[in-house]
Amino acid sequence: MTHEAPAYGLWALVVLNSAVFIIFAFSFGKPQTPRDWRSFSAFSAFIVALFAEMYGFPLTIYLFSGWLQSHYPDVNWSSHDAGHLLEMMFGWRSNPHFGPFHILSMVFIGGGFWLLASSWPVLYRAAQRNDLATTGPYARIRHPQYVAFVLVMFGFLLQWVTIITLLMFPILVWVYVRLAYVEERDSATRFGTKWLEYAAHTPRFIPRRARLVKKG
Repeated sequence: MTHEAPAYGLWALVVLNSAVFIIFAFSFGKPQTPRDWRSFSAFSAFIVALFAEMYGFPLTIYLFSGWLQSHYPDVNWSSHDAGHLLEMMFGWRSNPHFGPFHILSMVFIGGGFWLLASSWPVLYRAAQRNDLATTGPYARIRHPQYVAFVLVMFGFLLQWVTIITLLMFPILVWVYVRLAYVEERDSATRFGTKWLEYAAHTPRFIPRRARLVKKG
């Protein structure tokens, strides 16, 4: 007699996975100021909400179960693999971990954590010198750490879409944009002309193509 492993209700995995990614992000981001802690807390809330549905209770599938079952009757929506909604809805019936959206999500997540890891040492050394961070990722964009958090969250959205995280994502993007503007006002007051010159040549969030080609 065989017993299938439960697809959900695995709250220990919710706690474990949330802790792993939050600690991982903390080790790279190392929040220091109240502003840093606000951005990190917003990211942590997104991660907890994501894994609560991934391993705890599939709220999104539960709420849309009737519509999903009628439009995609060949999918076993009680299985854990069905939580990869984009793969299921676009007809990927093999292992969803090898699906196009899942692979693309890993690119965004990996790239986000790489950007976060690359940004922190630059920012830390600049803070030690009481100077403006203008090298490394900061030579391409003014707020690489905020961009990194957005990339990671977007990657998770591609991998496991939920109602809560889908609603949270634009709100958190707005939070990071707002924090960036506040940070820039503080930097302008603190560094004056040096900040104005840096800001005039460095995009806020998206690197210029010409700049990438020139430095690439």
